[in-house]
This record gives sequence, C-alpha cells and structure tokens, in this order.
Amino acid sequence: MTSSSTLQWTRREVKAGDVLLEVLTAGEGPPLLVLHEELGSPGPLQWQINMARQRTLLIPQHPGFSRTPRQEWIASLRDLACLYGIYLRGQRLHPIDVIGFSFGGWLAAEMIANDPSLFSSMTLVGPVGIKPPSGEILDLFMLTTDAYLRASVRDVGATVEFNTLYGAEQTPELFEAFEDARAETARLAWRPYMYNPSLPHLLQAAAKVPTLLLWGADDAVVPVSAATAYQAALPHATLKIFANCGHRPEIEQRAAFETALNTFLKRGEA
Repeated sequence: MTSSSTLQWTRREVKAGDVLLEVLTAGEGPPLLVLHEELGSPGPLQWQINMARQRTLLIPQHPGFSRTPRQEWIASLRDLACLYGIYLRGQRLHPIDVIGFSFGGWLAAEMIANDPSLFSSMTLVGPVGIKPPSGEILDLFMLTTDAYLRASVRDVGATVEFNTLYGAEQTPELFEAFEDARAETARLAWRPYMYNPSLPHLLQAAAKVPTLLLWGADDAVVPVSAATAYQAALPHATLKIFANCGHRPEIEQRAAFETALNTFLKRGEA
C-alpha cells in the first residue's frame, strides 16, 4: 500500500485574483479538486494517497483556515465560491472534477450554481448548504472541537484512521488550526447556520453536470434527510448511502467510498 512517506506532497502559493492561495498537490494524472471541511484539511488521508496513483490532487487551503490568510472581503460562501472560480479560470483548470466534504461540499455547490462550466463532475460528501427537511445540522459552536469530531463518526473506537488523525493529544499548532477554522466558519456560515435558502433553487443551473452524493446512514452532523433535499435540487444526481457510517465515509467506509468514487470518476471511459 502506498504511504504518505513515499508520495510527494507539495505546497505552493497560487495567485487567485489578489489572493495568494496555498494549494497542496500530489499525484499524477487528470486533476481532481478537493475542497476541505469546516475544520480544515486534516490530510493526508489514505483515500487521498490511493487516489494520487491515478489523479493529481489539488487541495486549496481556504482563506482564514490557518494556512491561507483571511480575506476580510470574503463575507459569505458565495464570495468564497467566486474566489475559487477565479482560481480555476486563472489556472486554466476548468472544467475539472471536484469533490467537496461537508463545508467544502457546500462550497462546491455554490460554485456550480454560479457557473456550471467550472466542473466536469461534482462529488459531494455529506454536504451542508441545504436545510435538512428533518433534523438539524450539528452546531459546531455549541461543542468543543473534540466533541464535534467524535460526533462525526459512528464508532470512534473502531475507526483506526480517525484515531490516528484526531485521537492523539492535540498539539498547540493543531489546536490553533482548529480554532482558526472555527472562527472563519462562523464568519461565513453563522446566519443562517450552515445553509443558504436560495441554493436549492440556484442548483437548477447544474442539472446537467454529473453529480454523486455520498452520505453515511448514521450521519450525526448533517442528517441524511439533507441527501433527499440535495437530490430534489439535483434530480439526475446519483445518491449512495453507506450503512454503519457517520459523517466521514472516506474514513469509516473507505473501501466502499473509494469504489463508489472511482466508478463515478471513470464513467464513460473505454
């Protein structure tokens, strides 16, 4: 199995308008844009290491999430989505396949609602962004970071990769990164909390873009009812729900997650 030590990861600053984005890259092959969650980019994750055998991963660090400096003019997810549109066009990367996780899934959805030509395909993993028809999105700011992380998996004790990444005692650097991420998430997604009432209507623009929705059946962060709301907004999307899984199928059900993602990304290939 390929390990993170044998895979070359590169951090570089890329100009997006007047913003310098830090972008983590690895792998070879067609590019895959990876948009990280509300607590930042924890990687490298094993699914990323495996995917880098066939894809060049591009993982930008959102402004204000520790590595890319906060931009005061970015005051909403829509603003951030427009910035990433500038990034993709400026680097001549569009149309590109994208995968977004939770907050990053919402970001991808806002981007495609603004400009469907940005993506050749879109994969959303437990995305916030649409108000669940039943249940509530878990409040990041009513819990400690540790409690929020533990709530994001169905069985903490059985999830080895999760414990490797998050189970150890937090270093001062990791604690600071989490707090930066929480603060920026609050700036961009506080009211209404973690959704945009207009998004389901605006996603009509993306109806023809191949879309895959991936969800844990036991997701305690974003209720699985939100999956049906996303599918109503994107009626041609494929929905895959993983049994015995919380908010992180890429960790909790990695083999099934990788199979679903690879099958989707390779659709239409000879």
